[in-house]
Amino acid sequence: MQTLNSIIPVSSLLAVESALLQTFGTTTVTEIILLAGGLSASSVFKIVVNDQPYILKTDSSPVVVDGQNISCMEVAAEAGIAPPVHYLNRAAGVTITGFIKNIPLQAVYKSPEVLLPEIGKTIKRIHGLTALPTGNSLVDTVDGLIAQFKLSGMLTGAAFDEGFAYYDEIRKHYPWNDADKVFSHIDLNPNNMVFDGEKIWIIDWDAAFTNDRYVDLAITANFYVSNDEHENIFLESYFGDGLTNYHKARFFLMRQICRLVYAMLMFKLAYMSNSNGVHDPDMEGISLKNVKEKLGTGEINLAAYKGQLLFGKALINEALNSMRSPRFASSIAQLA
Repeated sequence: MQTLNSIIPVSSLLAVESALLQTFGTTTVTEIILLAGGLSASSVFKIVVNDQPYILKTDSSPVVVDGQNISCMEVAAEAGIAPPVHYLNRAAGVTITGFIKNIPLQAVYKSPEVLLPEIGKTIKRIHGLTALPTGNSLVDTVDGLIAQFKLSGMLTGAAFDEGFAYYDEIRKHYPWNDADKVFSHIDLNPNNMVFDGEKIWIIDWDAAFTNDRYVDLAITANFYVSNDEHENIFLESYFGDGLTNYHKARFFLMRQICRLVYAMLMFKLAYMSNSNGVHDPDMEGISLKNVKEKLGTGEINLAAYKGQLLFGKALINEALNSMRSPRFASSIAQLA
């Protein structure tokens, strides 16, 4: 049996004890484990109470709507997309939700041809939820991350100059202010897709708000879609017979935007890990495929400087490969 004060910060301890008492009638937990999170700054724990596992999250950030706090997680849970919510105290920033025992998606969906339609349908369900007010401007967020990176001076060179020049071209033509916005998760990476053997559950809703639908589609595709055939399967599962060349062009450009964003986030983490060091500027031969293989074998990891730096470089190179292709110019023309 473990004690809460052995792992819960003192600043959150009273709120957590209150949550446990109100939910379970006890503060006794037989197990508590700190889990890795997504882009949010919350602390996430697996707890076992009365022989049942749950997820405890502290310091999550609520969304304020018309003077009332509304949790995107609650909306998604009511729709059966997120795990059930057992306790929620927005003021204290404490939630207790159901724990889903994760089974690798590929264990059931043996090929992209069967997996991608399921993911596409899940994203469509998310986007069908009642939209909440918008958060930060997407273009301002991207511009800000790039500006921070340039100001840090940690890496410079031809690859970065070329990549940011391509982004400037996208920036001119992308319809940032399009009124077609949807309920968006914002961080649909594989860690936030939990599969119980029958359905895909989506977790970690702290970053969610109303946004461009192509953000969720692009982020997911950057993890799961590796060729044109699979792209068509994925987009057809989402758009159906209404899929057009305009959809494909906008999706393609958003994939590059999201690669740049994730690269900037990786470099930001790497800089924080090694802010006084000299950063290797070499970009040659660093491919996403190779870096993913190293991540898979455990040779590198995204919690450490080397993994963060290499993954950021690989994302820049992957974006450059796509933006140098004829499809970039044709996609810009579609939007222009």
